[in-house]
Amino acid sequence: MTDGEGDIKVDAVDAERARLFALLGRLLGHAPDAALLARLKLLPHGPGELGEAYAALGVAAAATTPDAVEREFFDLFIGVGRGELLPYASYYLTGFLHERPLADLRGDLLRIGVEKAEGIAEPEDHMAFVCEVMAGLIAGAFGTQPDQANEFFTRHMRPWAGRFFADLEKAEMGGFYRAVGRLGRTAIEIEAAAADLPA
Repeated sequence: MTDGEGDIKVDAVDAERARLFALLGRLLGHAPDAALLARLKLLPHGPGELGEAYAALGVAAAATTPDAVEREFFDLFIGVGRGELLPYASYYLTGFLHERPLADLRGDLLRIGVEKAEGIAEPEDHMAFVCEVMAGLIAGAFGTQPDQANEFFTRHMRPWAGRFFADLEKAEMGGFYRAVGRLGRTAIEIEAAAADLPA
């Protein structure tokens, strides 16, 4: 839905969805600093699985420090040689990096007018980037229609995101990031259930 000036209006539920995916993108792109950890400790604890996942993230934030979570981020996603997890669609869907899922994603990003910022070394099929795009699509930040977020989710997240977040949730080197995995897995399950509802 758009207003008279062509801006997309976002209802409260979609605004919360966008914030959730933006948060996941931020946490998967960089380790949280002290200020973000402090804000995460104050996350509201609502009902249901999503509320419980937010509560667990708040507890995890209170139990770590910026230095500890930075080491954890390195061990999980960077490592010496490689991290414990490879958060890329190509890897999860083909077993290799820079494969067809990345090319398909780049084609869709070109069609909707989304470009990777300069200076970002990671390919676009990194989970952080995919979550940020999903957040922007839900919020109408790219001048797109709301149904494009659903199409993006179906094509570029649903086939692999749940498996990635489940792996993160049980990562051997995880602590704080296990709670991120739980939140991400819950978000993907909710999105998939909504996508399966009759139109």
